[in-house]
Formats: sequence, C-alpha cells, structure tokens
Amino acid sequence: MKKLVIFDLDGTLINSIKDLGAATNYALGKHGYPQHSLEAYPMFVGNGVNKLIERALPVESRSEKTILNLRKDFTEYYDVHNTDYTVPYEGMVSLLDNLKEEGLMVAVASNKYEAATVKLVHHFFPKIEFVAICGQKDGVPVKPDPSVVFEILSVAGVRKQDTLYVGDSGVDMETARRACVDSVGVTWGFRSIAELQEANAGTIVSKAEEILDIAMQE
Repeated sequence: MKKLVIFDLDGTLINSIKDLGAATNYALGKHGYPQHSLEAYPMFVGNGVNKLIERALPVESRSEKTILNLRKDFTEYYDVHNTDYTVPYEGMVSLLDNLKEEGLMVAVASNKYEAATVKLVHHFFPKIEFVAICGQKDGVPVKPDPSVVFEILSVAGVRKQDTLYVGDSGVDMETARRACVDSVGVTWGFRSIAELQEANAGTIVSKAEEILDIAMQE
C-alpha cells in the first residue's frame, strides 16, 4: 500500500486546455503573431509556460526575449481567466476524498508556474488537504527533472517505494522514472495512450477510481 500519491495538475486533475489556449492566443495576438485553434494546444503544453509559448510561436520568432515578452502578457491574462473554462476531470474530487479517507497523503507536482498552480488547486479542491502543492519556480528545473518529486518526498517524509506518481503525458512518466517511483498514466488528459506506452507508464488507467485500487494494493 502506498503512503503518498503525487498528481500532475493540467491534464490529470483538471482540464485546463481552453484557458491555456486562450491565454496563449491573447499573448500571440497582442504581438501580431498567428493564433492557433484550441485543438492544437494539447500538443503544446506539458513542459511549462515558456515551452508552451515557444511551441506556439513561429519557428523564426522563438527567441528568449520574445518568449519572455509573451509570457508577461500570457500571465497577465491567465491570472484573471484561468477558471473561465477549466474544470476538474470526472471522479477526481471523489478520488482525492477517498485517498484521504484511507489515510494516504496527496500532493501536486506541476510545470505550471507556482502561483497559478496553488490558486487552481485551492479553487477546485478546497476541502482537500494536500501535503504539498508545487509548481514551477525560478531556479528549479521543470519536469521531467525529478527535483519537484524529491521536494515533495522530503516534505512528506515518505520513501520512494511508498509513492505513486500520476500523470497524463510522457513527461510525467519520465519524471516518475527519474525519481524512481511507480507511475500511473491516465487516458483522459492531453496526450495519447501511445505516448504513455512509449514512456513506459507503470500502469495506464481510464477511470479515476482505478488509481485508488492501485494505491491500496498490498
């Protein structure tokens, strides 16, 4: 039985793609760059805001200065509009409740910048006590670097073998592999089952309640 379950945020706990796409399109449009359909954004996200903006920009415009300029406008918009269309995925509130009732700790490890990560977790899961809510911080490498997992393990006082990491992308599965913790890939997120398989997900699930069963296995 596990003692700690760490969740990715976007594409795992919450469906935030419309708000992420709208914020990116706002920043692109403000600077005169072509915008994208919202259907394009699932393949842009997963590695933090800077990488999202880089992928959305035309190849010839992907300079560090341009990315940082657009990030300022992205953040300005997203901080106001990040709950316009975002919703928790089906079954996630109940899953978190059930994990807590069984005595397990829960945490969030996201590549979204930390202020927005904390805000969204508290907004959508106000009754859940998380042992840690970690977003992207300056000076700390983003996933798949395992630093965020190690930070959470330290706060929780839990061993790697007692931890389960849940995410929707190859980035998440690679994060778990590098951290040497068991992984679960979810099929309802932004990336494909094939990507999860190629990234050697420990288990792949299509329903939230399956995660509880895995975490409770002796």
